[in-house]
Amino acid sequence: MSNLYATILESAQENEPETTRILADLVLTPSFSAKEKEVIQVIGSEMKKAGFDDVRTDGLGSIIGRIGSGPRMIAFDAHIDTVYAGDLSLWKTDPFVPVIENGKIIGRGTVDQKGGMAAMISAGKLIRELDLNREFTILFTGTVMEEDCDGLCWQYLIKEEKIRPELVVITEPTNLNIYRGHRGRMEITVTAKGLSCHGSAPERGDNAIYKTARIALEIEKLNERLADDPFLGKGTVTVTQATSSSPSLCAVPDIGGLYLDRRLTHGETMDTAIAEIRECAKRAGIQDAIVDVPTYEETAYTGVRYPTLKYYPTWVTEEKSSYVVQAVETYSGLFDKKPVVDKWTFSTNGIAIAGMHDIPCIGMGPGNEIYAHAPNEACPTEHLSAAAAFYAALVAHMNGKC
Repeated sequence: MSNLYATILESAQENEPETTRILADLVLTPSFSAKEKEVIQVIGSEMKKAGFDDVRTDGLGSIIGRIGSGPRMIAFDAHIDTVYAGDLSLWKTDPFVPVIENGKIIGRGTVDQKGGMAAMISAGKLIRELDLNREFTILFTGTVMEEDCDGLCWQYLIKEEKIRPELVVITEPTNLNIYRGHRGRMEITVTAKGLSCHGSAPERGDNAIYKTARIALEIEKLNERLADDPFLGKGTVTVTQATSSSPSLCAVPDIGGLYLDRRLTHGETMDTAIAEIRECAKRAGIQDAIVDVPTYEETAYTGVRYPTLKYYPTWVTEEKSSYVVQAVETYSGLFDKKPVVDKWTFSTNGIAIAGMHDIPCIGMGPGNEIYAHAPNEACPTEHLSAAAAFYAALVAHMNGKC
């Protein structure tokens, strides 16, 4: 380990109690999608305390902290909204009152994904104090509405704020491994129309539920036929909701609907996925089924609406990419061991950054993704300092300092 790597790691470990305290304050401030205003204020205060050069929010409400003003730009991203707690009886503690126990901090968002935000703030402080940056404008983004609509925040940053870094480090949980992609996803609706009539004489009508049921069975078969990829894994599709409408509970339904979750592996796109579902309807004998992609249209806490189709493309950064190579070199130099280079199971803001806009992404974050959205979500405190050290060391490495 070089002297600088050793200094960065030692400094991050010394600062671990403060990083943990920042995460605790973030957990204490609930921040569900489109309701992030209060936690953004907490993050802004911490960024200013850490000596960031500039702190501001964009129109959608994401916070952008800046360090440096070099000619090259990189960004570190953490979404700071969380899902709800779910069934409170499954939690051993109050999900919004953080508890430190057995070397872990417990609470909603510790893994997904406020731990990454806390580590980013501490990394910013290290970069400034150890003078690790010369070449870069470094942005630290705390982004909103990801749990509702991953990537929407970065669509806004890229299109409206005209921010286009050469690299974005996604700090979603990776169990301190290096990640370089994940499957895409999309949401699909299927609607079949029937003909209502009195339930006492169903033969007079055309039951829309029977139509969607037959389509659903074809979709079940489709799932087995979907493409596989040696790195990303298999594409999947499943029905997540079935709906219907009729004049009354004593009438044959005239509309039936299905809602689908589709995970997209390498080579699969919105067009190919839609075509497959239309083929399922035809196989079911339903020629006039309507297959569509819904639009996300919720309003941000700032009052801004920024509609987007619920299509989130697949992305992969090649293992030979200079950014992956530099991340591996940094990890090896800092921790004196080779990292696992892998992928996420779930989806991240990378679908917009890399999937839509071809900006290279890598991932490294504290906590294990298996605890995301789960009761008793918990992150090891040592992960926080390790992640902070990695972010600072990567900046130093990319600046040629180690």
